Amino acid sequence: MKLLVCVSKTPETTAKIAFTDDNTRFDTSGVQYIMNPYDEWYALVRALELKEKFGGSVTILNVGPASNDTVIRKGLAIGADEAVRIDAEPGSALFTAKQIAAYAKDQDFDAIFFGKETIDYNGSEVSGMVAELLELPFLSFASKLEMEDENKAVITRDIEGGTETAEVEAPFVLSASKGLAEQRIPNMRGIMMAKRKPLNVVEPVAAEDVAVTVNYELPPEKGDVKLVDPENMEELVRLLHEEAKAI
Repeated sequence: MKLLVCVSKTPETTAKIAFTDDNTRFDTSGVQYIMNPYDEWYALVRALELKEKFGGSVTILNVGPASNDTVIRKGLAIGADEAVRIDAEPGSALFTAKQIAAYAKDQDFDAIFFGKETIDYNGSEVSGMVAELLELPFLSFASKLEMEDENKAVITRDIEGGTETAEVEAPFVLSASKGLAEQRIPNMRGIMMAKRKPLNVVEPVAAEDVAVTVNYELPPEKGDVKLVDPENMEELVRLLHEEAKAI
C-alpha cells in the first residue's frame, strides 16, 4: 500500500500560552514543540501497521518552514519511509489543505491519514478540505480501521452518543481519533536510520488565504477555590446556581 500521513507541529501540552503584537501572534518564546499527538500516536502508527501487513510505503507530509524538520524526523524514526515538507508558512486551514491536495493529486495514494485535530487550534478542518479538493470519500474521527485487502476498509468512527461503522473502497481520506492505534516510541536504531531517510522539500503552490486570524484572546483567569461545609448544602446549591451557573 502507498500511504500518506499528514503531520503538524504543535506546542508541547504543558507550554505556557501567550500572545504578542497586540494579541495577533502566538508568543513562541521558550515554547517546546512536538508532533501533534493525534497525527503521531494514531494516524501514523495505524498507517505503519497497514504497511507491515500489506507491504508498501508510508510518507509523512508537513506544511511548514525548515524549523519543522526536527519534528518531521521523529516520524521517520518511528518508521515512516520518507518525508516531504512543503516549504510554506501555513496561514489558514484552507491554505494548508490546498498545499496537501496539490502534492497528493498525482501520487496515487491508497489512503491519506490525518489526526482528528491539532491540539493547538482544534479546528478539525484540513482533512475534510483535502478530501473535498481531491474528490475522495472522507471518514472522520476514526477509532478503528480494519482492512482484509488493500482495496476495502471497514472503519468505526465516533459519533455523538456512540459509534458508526462504515465501509469504504480505497482511495480515501481518514482522520484518526483515540483508539485507532497504540503509541510507538522510536528506538535508537530508528533514530539513527531516520538521519539517512529522505526529507524532500517542495515549493508551495499559489493559494490565497481567504480567512485569516486577526486576534487571539485568552480565557478569563479562574477565581479562587471556594470551600463549602458539607453540612451546608443550601450554600453549595446557591453557589452552583448563582455563581458557577452549573444548575
